[in-house]
Amino acid sequence: MYPDCAIATNPHSKQQTCLSITLVQVHMTVALDLIAGSVAGAAQVIVGQPLDTIKTRAQIAPREPWSEYSSNYLISNCPLLPLAGMFKGPLDILVKTVRKEGILALYKGMTSPLIGIAGVNSLLFASYAVSKRIVSPFPNLSLPEIALAGGMAGFGNAILASPVELFKIRMQGQYGSPDDKRLRAVFREVAKDGLRRGIMRGYWATVAREIPAYAGFYTGFEYVKRKFQKKYGQQLPVWALLTSGSFGGISYWLCCYPLDVVKSRVQLAKEPPRGLDYITSEMRAVIRKDGVRGLFKGLSPSLLRSIPAAAATFATFELTKDFLEKHTNL
Repeated sequence: MYPDCAIATNPHSKQQTCLSITLVQVHMTVALDLIAGSVAGAAQVIVGQPLDTIKTRAQIAPREPWSEYSSNYLISNCPLLPLAGMFKGPLDILVKTVRKEGILALYKGMTSPLIGIAGVNSLLFASYAVSKRIVSPFPNLSLPEIALAGGMAGFGNAILASPVELFKIRMQGQYGSPDDKRLRAVFREVAKDGLRRGIMRGYWATVAREIPAYAGFYTGFEYVKRKFQKKYGQQLPVWALLTSGSFGGISYWLCCYPLDVVKSRVQLAKEPPRGLDYITSEMRAVIRKDGVRGLFKGLSPSLLRSIPAAAATFATFELTKDFLEKHTNL
């Protein structure tokens, strides 16, 4: 299998040569995943940011008069807030945001993920590649093994995803007031609370979300991809990759959405969460106020966003990786 291994006549030397070749191949594969993941991440942000803003505002916008929320949330002096509630639904969010703040408001908070998404997605795809090797030494994993590897990758991915999303959400939680802050000011404000209570606020909520999310994400993608491969062969057309990626994105949200609502609220709250049970405490608070339906606010734009965003992510990753394998030494 490895010509260089056969050259060595000394068994010990042969073993060392084989080990060196294997390590080089692993490093090259990880580098390939990192580069392809970075490109895929940029595509994901550009395609999905407008619907992500609508989703986040649906999760965090208060439904009560402003005075009841001013002490808890960062929404201040908001010119959009009517007495009976801020928004009636996703379409109302879109119309009011564009009307009052302009079309570019749909891209609020994009700087943070655009800067960080390369690292986040690179870490995600690299973690997934490593997790698959940990789960099984064989290349063709079963769907339960894919789910396990995806959950492991999600756990590792949370360390970067949490701060990136915190700054994104805090930018999206500003509604066109003259007092709206730039990302630099938001960063300084958060950093005052330190690493654990400030920049990494909501980390465990992110972990709780990422594990089931990416278990579903990769399982959904692989399930549909394998169905297509049975019919069209290993080299799938672009539309099949897009469809597989879209199914993966939908699976992502269906597996974790209530936890995403909790994470958004925790990261936007003016005060850091207290206690180890803050995830369940916040979930109970949402249910008390809005019922179980409150845990699914913004789900429709999330599912709608997941189709083009996940499709772009997976297709870009696969195409970039294929291009690098054919035209570089990686």
